[in-house]
Amino acid sequence: MHWKLKWKGAIRVDNISAFLGLIKKAGKLEVGEEPVGAACRSKKASLVMLASDTAPNSVRRATHFAEAGEILILPAPLDKVQMGLAIGRPPCAMLAVTDIGFAAAMAKKLYALNPDLDPALLECLERKSQKAMQRRKEKRAHERNLLRGKASNRNLTSETKRKK
Repeated sequence: MHWKLKWKGAIRVDNISAFLGLIKKAGKLEVGEEPVGAACRSKKASLVMLASDTAPNSVRRATHFAEAGEILILPAPLDKVQMGLAIGRPPCAMLAVTDIGFAAAMAKKLYALNPDLDPALLECLERKSQKAMQRRKEKRAHERNLLRGKASNRNLTSETKRKK
């Protein structure tokens, strides 16, 4: 194998490790079997990631968690020790990303490493991410309008009804 290809692959895996650390620092990552299960059941998780050396029983449990919450589950190119080091914790087999934007970005990175993954799953996460981004923009615009003294449509209709 050519040395540039090895180096490029190492950068990508390091990139995933660094991105996991960023997600953890943002507080949008659940680590371990119990927190992942709770996040999946409450439908707060957007993506479940499994280490490459996860035990079959843990894979089965994570699959049940993901199915119960209708959540995407993807294999990570990292083993348990690398996953733990990436987030500054002891070795862990499963992680749940609770932010849809981070989940879509992580899915893109994982898809770039493993093109055998289903592209429809990536597109679904992208659509969800764009919808969430649009809702955030609308919420910020609404809050700005309230600060500027502009009334929303609901407030206008209720005020005009009161005047009559």
